Amino acid sequence: MKKVIALLLSLTLVATMLVACGATTSTEKTSTTETTTEETATAKTGLAIISSIEKSASAGEEEGLAQVDSTVVAVLVDQDGKILDCKIDAAQTKVNFSAEGKITTDLTAATQSKQEMGTAYGLGAASAISKEWNEQVDALAAYVVGKTVDEVKGIAVTEEGVATEADLTSSVTIKIGGYIAAIEKAVANAQDLGAAATDTIGLAVTTDVSGSADVSAEAQGVAEAYTFYSAVTTAADGKITSCVIDASQGSVNFDATGTVTSDLTVAPPTKQELKDDYGMKAKSGIGKEWYEQANSFAAYVIGKTMDEVKGIALSDEGLAADADLISSVTVHIGPFIAIVEKAAANASK
Repeated sequence: MKKVIALLLSLTLVATMLVACGATTSTEKTSTTETTTEETATAKTGLAIISSIEKSASAGEEEGLAQVDSTVVAVLVDQDGKILDCKIDAAQTKVNFSAEGKITTDLTAATQSKQEMGTAYGLGAASAISKEWNEQVDALAAYVVGKTVDEVKGIAVTEEGVATEADLTSSVTIKIGGYIAAIEKAVANAQDLGAAATDTIGLAVTTDVSGSADVSAEAQGVAEAYTFYSAVTTAADGKITSCVIDASQGSVNFDATGTVTSDLTVAPPTKQELKDDYGMKAKSGIGKEWYEQANSFAAYVIGKTMDEVKGIALSDEGLAADADLISSVTVHIGPFIAIVEKAAANASK
């Protein structure tokens, strides 16, 4: 009888242990499933550019000025519309010209975005909180993470557009209205391009003014800021998970007396915004517009590392030589590779 009782007790103990183990295994599976779901949640990638030439001026007692200001925002947004990551930059391009219609700015000099300028931009010395422009927009970008567009638009500001919320006043004293508008536009532009919610986003801006020219017998003078933009998301392994490429040609015309002839109230659109109005399709050997070719290249780099992107085969003229690209991209892709490389590098910062 004692042996039977001992056997029953042993069986009961084993059963109890099995139940306990089963419960633990179930919990672990649930936890693993939840983690996997979180890691594979998709996200949308958005890029926005808002430009103005309103600060340009004709030559007079001082030289004429062509100034193109572009506020640039990249966002990663979840499926509920909350901002997961945000980067802000700006390009402020200035080209001077004389009352005789001659460009006086060195067109070979390198141009930098405000993020790249860092302390050289010079806002820190004039700031009541001793913070540079890049520090302030970085603080704003961090502040909007976790918020929806409606919440961002609801940030309290003064009549001058300066933030009044306690969590911002110690780190942001610049007017934020323009940045909020660009954030709203970036979220509206956001698309499912392959990014995951756990990815990080990088933003890049490059500007070239070499297309500027003096007044000639055939044409008015032009100061041109040709700017490329890219938003790139990367995974933990460094591979590109989504990519957006855009460009703008902010131009200000002037005559032989240094008088601006462009309508300064008209904001320069980007090539993605112009779409078919850019006019490349009619001249393209493959019948594709600029934005279509840029989108094809952006899709092509997804899943690649930057070393692979930099290794894309090119012809002597800088055109794509890869069979998978030549049917959809016939523009020079050197600028595309450069801007994507820069954005991917910024994603890791």
